Amino acid sequence: MAVVSDAALQDPSLSPLVAQTVPIDDPGPLVSLLPAQGNLAWIRDGEGLVGWGEVARLDIDGADRFAAADSWWRGITDQVILRDAVRAPGTGLVAFGSFAFADAPGTSSLVVPEVVVGRRGDLAWVTTIGIGAIAAPPELRARRPPSLPAGVVFADGAVSGARWESIVADAVRRIGAGDLDKVVLARDLVAELDAPLDVRWPLQQLVAEYPRCWTFHVEGLFGATPEMLVRRERGLVTSRVLAGTIRRTGDDEHDLALAGSLARSSKDLEEHEYAVRSVAEALAPHCSSMNVPESPFVLHLPNVMHLATDVTGVIAPADNQPGTDALGLAAALHPSAAVGGTPTASALALITEIECMDRGRYAGPVGWIDAAGDGEWGIALRSASVESDRVRLFAGCGIVADSQPA
Repeated sequence: MAVVSDAALQDPSLSPLVAQTVPIDDPGPLVSLLPAQGNLAWIRDGEGLVGWGEVARLDIDGADRFAAADSWWRGITDQVILRDAVRAPGTGLVAFGSFAFADAPGTSSLVVPEVVVGRRGDLAWVTTIGIGAIAAPPELRARRPPSLPAGVVFADGAVSGARWESIVADAVRRIGAGDLDKVVLARDLVAELDAPLDVRWPLQQLVAEYPRCWTFHVEGLFGATPEMLVRRERGLVTSRVLAGTIRRTGDDEHDLALAGSLARSSKDLEEHEYAVRSVAEALAPHCSSMNVPESPFVLHLPNVMHLATDVTGVIAPADNQPGTDALGLAAALHPSAAVGGTPTASALALITEIECMDRGRYAGPVGWIDAAGDGEWGIALRSASVESDRVRLFAGCGIVADSQPA
């Protein structure tokens, strides 16, 4: 980190960011600490990070959005003054981010909050961030519960149900003709509310109902994703690949049989292999060693089961070049076959041609990065974007040769 002069600290226009992290007692459920406005969240199994306020931000679009964001972040971290009494991934200076799926349209954002509260195992901490100086750590307490959404009316999004079936049928025909092997198509649904949505309400529901997923909120995009695009922690890289899905019935014995059929399904195994291969090929240039399991395991979630594979790799400790921090690795992996298809270029071209929907930040990377370059970036699946009293809900599915449109 650069040494900053007293003159720079006295002139806000020249001042670097200052971040101070101190340990705290258990603050209670992280989601309960969030204020109604300006909140950020990344929570799984009660652990993670929440933040609020804003010290710095970057909004960017275009094909170079990841490189530009990484460069901006490195510029900030090169100058930051850190006072970190905890020294764990996610302490010190942290930015939350959410990136558009496609090069255009769509805006991507990195946000450095004023306050970050984190929990990891037995550790809990609060980080305060300021320009040139910092305020005292805030009093942490559970906020007033959010109000329940009322007067919700659902409507088709970009396409109707009938139009969606014809889009899927078109994709199946293209795959059958040999144009590509797999494409991941998505659609949206719109919910209109009587009043602006307090995003803390769905966040609380998602944290409670999907504890094994990563519940997130960044700049109006919220959801609970089961898929970790990439985690970087002290040189160890992990990417969780999900492809191949079956719905649960609620009957444990029947679900066990369904899990077995999923693990033997040639269609699902084929789809999964495509996704794993794309991740391994993207990570390989950045890793000195890698482990790619030969077969997937079945991940059980409350409503569905997925074929899952955890791909791991090691980055040499001295290798902190652009492209090897958590954000750079997320850029290298996006879009994987799990959200685009195989071959990637052909699948993305088909999505642009037939999907008839602007994905925005749906299926793009969402997560956080710290000053050491460690971080976690999930894929913004099972998500929604909110603007006041209007919510767009997104869902997608992998289409292969024997997929059924209806």
